[in-house]
Amino acid sequence: MIHEILLPSRVIYGLGSFVEVGKHVNKLGKKALIVSDPVMEKIGHVDTCKRYLEEAGIEYAIYCGVHTEPTDQHVEEALAVCRDARCDVIVAIGGGSCIDAGKAVAVMSTNEGYIGDYVGGQRRFTQQPLPLVAVPTTAGTGSEVTKVTVIIDTHNEVKMMINQQELLPTVAIVDAMLSMSCPSNVIAASGIDALCHAIEAYLSRKAQPVSDVWALQAIDLIFRHLPLIYSQQGQPEDYANVALGAMLAGAAFSNASVTLVHGMSRPIGAIFHVPHGISNAMLLPAVLAFTSESATDRLADIGRVMKPALSSLSRDVLSDTVRREVESLCKQLNVPNLRDWGLDRESFFAAIPRMAVDAIASGSPANHPNPASAEQIEQLYKQCYDYEMQDEEQEVVKQ
Repeated sequence: MIHEILLPSRVIYGLGSFVEVGKHVNKLGKKALIVSDPVMEKIGHVDTCKRYLEEAGIEYAIYCGVHTEPTDQHVEEALAVCRDARCDVIVAIGGGSCIDAGKAVAVMSTNEGYIGDYVGGQRRFTQQPLPLVAVPTTAGTGSEVTKVTVIIDTHNEVKMMINQQELLPTVAIVDAMLSMSCPSNVIAASGIDALCHAIEAYLSRKAQPVSDVWALQAIDLIFRHLPLIYSQQGQPEDYANVALGAMLAGAAFSNASVTLVHGMSRPIGAIFHVPHGISNAMLLPAVLAFTSESATDRLADIGRVMKPALSSLSRDVLSDTVRREVESLCKQLNVPNLRDWGLDRESFFAAIPRMAVDAIASGSPANHPNPASAEQIEQLYKQCYDYEMQDEEQEVVKQ
């Protein structure tokens, strides 16, 4: 088989690497649009970015209107700023929402129409985007190394996933120092999102040898170091390892695709506004159980990474170990189920048929080892509403 790997032209990573943003922007343009959000502005990351650009002799304009998750309205507002200021390079700094918004601005600055026109490949980007420098401040989405953006259609309450090569950032700068100010709830949501990326990339029907290496390494790094930084017991190197894991997970799923969890998660976010990483975590254990018989060998590989001491056990035991370890991690990260999050049962169940249709329409579930029907997805939604995750130690019997 012939495979293809797509990555940004340049990836800079390591503690303190943000200092190089001006140098790399200087190679790409003369005036930057900084795309960010009010939180990044408040804690000083936007000011730091401005200082580094000024030191490199780069002029800039600023759009800090991204809130929670990127919408088509954010894209239009940022586009207007970009065009009015005549910017020729985009710097997106923040979580995945800021980077996804920056990607959309970069491509729509040079292509015509509405961002939603490009969903599902129904329309292709024909012009090269403005160069984009992506600087993540959370260790989660991996958007800095992916060819994917997810933008909310505010008119139809649908998360639009657009997957085209032109969405790849030109440069990614991954500096874990920027994530050390994240509160615990953000660390949990972004970290479990990254773990889900890695697991789904490894299980995907589109998995390939290189993405497999990245996915398993990401699982190892995130699974070992995420609990430490969540509990505020981590050292800078733990933050760096989670950031590296999130980047590798992003590269893995960008080249192999996510699967059923992400397909089901997007409608929950669009309709009920549950943070993306949290909704992934709410779905992941039940979906792993649903997947166990169709991907036993692959799940066993993940089990060996998560629990090396159990490597000699049977593949069935190792496969089930993944679900149990994910549940235990979710308990450590205080991830609730949908009911405990506060979603009204009647409203949630009423939305299930529509969410199942939207999940399938996203395309991701088709890449699952055992693609689920709409009816199976509806049952999984119902099961996940009040799914009780276990954290007690369970005896593993050698088989």
